[in-house]
Amino acid sequence: MKIPRIRLSADEHALIKQLRKKGVASELVNQCDEAGLPLSNVKHFWYKSEKFSIFSKTDGLQLEDVFDPIIKDVQRYSPKFRKIKRTKIKNPHCLILDPSDIHVGKLAVNHEAGESYDVKKAVSIVDSGIDSLLQKAAGFPLDKIIFVIGNDCLHIDSSSSPVTTGGTSQDMDGKFHDAFLAARDMYIRAIEKCLPLADVEIIFCPSNHDFMSGFMLAQTIKAYFRKSKNITFDVSIAHRKYTRYGKNLLSFSHGDGAKLADTPLLMATERPEMWSNSVHRYIYLHHIHHKQTAKFMAGQDFIGVTAEYLRSPSASDAWHAKKGYRSPKAVEAFIHSYDNGQVARLTHYVDSEQKVCKCGVNLYHHYTRGWMCERCDG
Repeated sequence: MKIPRIRLSADEHALIKQLRKKGVASELVNQCDEAGLPLSNVKHFWYKSEKFSIFSKTDGLQLEDVFDPIIKDVQRYSPKFRKIKRTKIKNPHCLILDPSDIHVGKLAVNHEAGESYDVKKAVSIVDSGIDSLLQKAAGFPLDKIIFVIGNDCLHIDSSSSPVTTGGTSQDMDGKFHDAFLAARDMYIRAIEKCLPLADVEIIFCPSNHDFMSGFMLAQTIKAYFRKSKNITFDVSIAHRKYTRYGKNLLSFSHGDGAKLADTPLLMATERPEMWSNSVHRYIYLHHIHHKQTAKFMAGQDFIGVTAEYLRSPSASDAWHAKKGYRSPKAVEAFIHSYDNGQVARLTHYVDSEQKVCKCGVNLYHHYTRGWMCERCDG
């Protein structure tokens, strides 16, 4: 004889709905964090209260559902911003600030990689880069700043082990939450520096190192600045982002998805109205850490689409050093005229701090004796 399945009573169902409103999902996130367990590995869990022990499945739990209670907490504490009234500019320009592939949390040590990098240095480099680029842009009449976030801002995407979204192991400095908080504060400082100059549009590009944590970081930034009337956001999980400034059609993407040759046609297909109403079209890509530019449909005095990969300010870690991947480190920005397209390119180069002994050996840093040479001092 088949035993009938026990059904929940009306009171039990009401209690479960009440628990959901209290944010059981966020408690699950907290418990997984404390235990060092990836949330993606949790398929079922028990919730115990004074009246019931409830066995729940998480198969239908979406990323947005898990983070929603956390985002609401941030929103409750977001500061108030007074609306800034601006005078109309006769010859307006837009500044694109795009600190790309920062990799906050990456660890590089001098004696292995020939340069050093950690959380503190990553944030310091971007802070200096933003200050430098804003100073360089001071001569242009700005009415808008597009601030691009994401693009492997964080180095890893796991709380239990130092791996990317795809599971590739990485050299990590400290804990994942330290990198997350440092990146959050870095973005907040940068945006607060931009606000007095012009209204800001924040665009988020999902990426391969931190697909989940990068999305969470973008939502946190939006929650923090949600009360500002001078900031707009496009922080969805969509891979390619588009925006229009005057006669400019601008696209932003991490660069690890569609092939470069396909991006102009994708732009025309995905945003046909914006395409037809634009004269100057630019695609800004990231991911490869070095400069690469492609011009499509080029004529004597007309360029249909320009696609450009941006440099990264992050150091080469052990793997990149082993492969011989070396390129100039920089934070980049671009100036677009409302009518005439891109009119200036601004670059803040990162000074190399490679430390080499006169004998030719990379130095290592001893915690009490300072920089030392294994050959001469060891």
